[in-house]
Amino acid sequence: MDARPVCCRGCGAGKMLTMRKLLTVLLLLAGLSVQAQDPIFSQFYAAPLQLNPAFAGSSYAPRMGAAYRNQWTGFNNAYRTYAAFYEQRFERFNSGIGFNLEGDNAGDGILRTTRFSAFYSYRLKITDEMAVKIGVEAGIYQTALDWDQLVFPDQIDPLGGPVITTSEQRPDQLNKTVLDISSGLLFLNEHFWLGGALKHLNTPNLGYLLVNDNLSRGLPLRYTFHGGTEINVNKGNKVRTASFISPNFLFVAQGPYKQLNIGAYAAFGPVFGGGWYRHTFRNADAAILMLGFRHEMFKIGLSYDLTVSGLAGRAGGTYEMTFGFFFDKGRKRPLDLNDCTKMFH
Repeated sequence: MDARPVCCRGCGAGKMLTMRKLLTVLLLLAGLSVQAQDPIFSQFYAAPLQLNPAFAGSSYAPRMGAAYRNQWTGFNNAYRTYAAFYEQRFERFNSGIGFNLEGDNAGDGILRTTRFSAFYSYRLKITDEMAVKIGVEAGIYQTALDWDQLVFPDQIDPLGGPVITTSEQRPDQLNKTVLDISSGLLFLNEHFWLGGALKHLNTPNLGYLLVNDNLSRGLPLRYTFHGGTEINVNKGNKVRTASFISPNFLFVAQGPYKQLNIGAYAAFGPVFGGGWYRHTFRNADAAILMLGFRHEMFKIGLSYDLTVSGLAGRAGGTYEMTFGFFFDKGRKRPLDLNDCTKMFH
């Protein structure tokens, strides 16, 4: 999400580096239990496996992609997120597999998160026009805390800044690795798709500090609902790339935090674009604009999040770049229920 409580993303951090680190520490201490949110890309369909495990094998040919996000450029490397994935289908077995690598760097390297996941999906035909895909994900979730970069409140001298030795106790373990399990459903027909996913079913404990002697909180469940449709402008051929308009939405909830993205993709020949509005239910968050280019097996997209919350003017913008490579050259594209989302390609 765009407002992860590990570093709040809505705290209005000051311009001084020490103040930003101090605020990071205060929120890390609250979040090390852990009560954090997952990062969500603005171009969420460019990283489909992050969104829903049921998307594994949802294209008629193998595909791979990558995404990079630099959030809030007004702060010094506040949040940087990257992801790379590969997935393909096995029509004979009505199945699909996928692999996803994701990393997140918060607070200029103070807290680093790495996830590697494997996916499996199975497609069930309901009617001649409708199918459902069931997906599961098993991953390794690792966090690393750079304790030496932290500045605590008791280190701040009113005149000299952070020069005092802290009384905070350094955790025995600054790296944690846990198993993470997720699942999802995806309903498809020739005209629309509708899906939902539950992330962190086992609520893995990534905390460095105990909330009390008996309780250490796990990573909260993430509920995801998404859907959309496609309106063909032309179906394309060997010479001309297909054109379409695709209204879509995304709703994500994790712990007390929620976000809703509403907008649309549009592609006309080799050029595609999109626009979305993101609301966090506590406040208006951002307007998202995206522009991209696709040619044969390759596509690239660039988006910009224009902050409209109270951080506007201080946090700076958010940039995101995505790449996709679709292994369909020389293949005849079938018309089936497994492949209804051209914006992936």
